[in-house]
Amino acid sequence: MRKFFILIILLTIQTSVSQELFLITDPASNVPANSLGVNLLQSRFKEEFKSGYSYHLMPEVTYGINKNLMVRASAFVSNRSNDLVTEGGSFYAKYRFYSTDDLNSHFRLAAFGRYSFNNADIHQEQIEVMGHNTGFESGIVATKLIKKLAISSSISFEKAFDNKPDYPFPNELGDNATNYTLSFGKLMYPKKYTSFKQTNINLMVEFAGQTINENGKSYLDVVPVIQFIFNSQARVDVAYRHELMSSMVRSAPNGVYFNLYYTFFNLKKQSN
Repeated sequence: MRKFFILIILLTIQTSVSQELFLITDPASNVPANSLGVNLLQSRFKEEFKSGYSYHLMPEVTYGINKNLMVRASAFVSNRSNDLVTEGGSFYAKYRFYSTDDLNSHFRLAAFGRYSFNNADIHQEQIEVMGHNTGFESGIVATKLIKKLAISSSISFEKAFDNKPDYPFPNELGDNATNYTLSFGKLMYPKKYTSFKQTNINLMVEFAGQTINENGKSYLDVVPVIQFIFNSQARVDVAYRHELMSSMVRSAPNGVYFNLYYTFFNLKKQSN
């Protein structure tokens, strides 16, 4: 009976959350309470103004404090100086303040905030506190799950500061922006659950854009993603990011992502 109960819980987690594990955007759902997610995001983007590619490595740990609140710490490593160098990191928190659940659907609303620090040179008009700029971001995200389809959208305010100690933010650039995202994810396999050990295959498409508030310069990207989830715990994402339009200077807008993620469930119970 206990094994059957555990199976029901895991299948519920799998069917309601698997399509919401987006790559470049965070849904309004959180990691389960007392669980730890370990993430290793890698990206390789083509440089626009010089030969070669930029490589970024972003290890992250995420902890679910309770069902409504989660926190995350990230580090930023890149080869911009021709060697792999740790350039900074960030702290992130998300609070789910509204939730409704039906038999085959649910709706979530959450508020989030991030503060990042970075010591790299400032080399583009785009503001990006995830890996490029010191600064903060705060916003709201809404996520709707309808059977096997998840739709998520967010809007946020982002502000950049000096990249201390050597790189003040340029006076001629806008230092704050509005970000907006729209993401779709659909569970493609399995068609029917028989075990929590079944491999999940999700297809996603994410749109991410930004407008600099001071001058109106904008960009819009599309990111198709294929995602594999193994044993309800391990996850692999492969994606390509492509610039659809831009009126701002961006150093490396097009490239690929490869992401590895693993969740350790119910840590407090395991430690007792």
